[in-house]
Amino acid sequence: MAAAMASAAERAVLEEEFKWLLQEEVHAVLKQLQDILKEASHRFTLPVSGSGGAVKQENFVLSTAGTDQVKGVLTLQGDALCQADINLKMPRNNQLLHFAFREDKQWKLQQIQDARNHVNQAIYLLMNRDVNYQFKTGLEVLKLMDAVMLQLSRARNRLTTPATLTLPEIASSGLTKMFTPALPADILVNFYINLNKLCLTVYQLHVLQPSTTKNFKPAGGSILHNPGAMFSVKDLRLQNPGADRAQIAT
Repeated sequence: MAAAMASAAERAVLEEEFKWLLQEEVHAVLKQLQDILKEASHRFTLPVSGSGGAVKQENFVLSTAGTDQVKGVLTLQGDALCQADINLKMPRNNQLLHFAFREDKQWKLQQIQDARNHVNQAIYLLMNRDVNYQFKTGLEVLKLMDAVMLQLSRARNRLTTPATLTLPEIASSGLTKMFTPALPADILVNFYINLNKLCLTVYQLHVLQPSTTKNFKPAGGSILHNPGAMFSVKDLRLQNPGADRAQIAT
């Protein structure tokens, strides 16, 4: 009898402690997480609706380690490349090319915008559970955290795993019309974010012989994208134009 009463008393104490945890401690932790995510969202430096303030421009110097194949400057403003001035030496014939963005053109980096949207969605989920909200069960807290982590995983994946574009997709994209003078017909370029790097890939095309398979085929080196840092664009990596060649059928 005494043991049963002691067990009931212990259960009552544990239930009170659990209620306190749900009502007090959980909200304190969620507030800390919300503050961290707000800071992360600000790192994207996209314009805020109605703020009226200009977004700071960041310049990135183009270079390739140990060679002079690429030189130039890219200017990033928020989620858009607003200026590009690039000198390129083609490895096959040492042809020198110079091209820049047209003054009326900007190239949106959708990865940045998507990643920030996912972070903001995670913040929204947390703000919907303010200090006045009373959690009823631990399962409710777990479901909330699962939803928040899903949004953060999606944000991270947009930066660590760039969407793969085929050569026909790059050729038909608006990026081919961004430059002055226009790019040569056998040159394609693409910009994207990988981890905390702003990357440029250059493709040089050549015609296959009639006896070969009529299809776009990548040849040469490959780049392995490893998961890593989130939420910042600090420097620029240029992938070797000579390693990223492609073949196109007639």
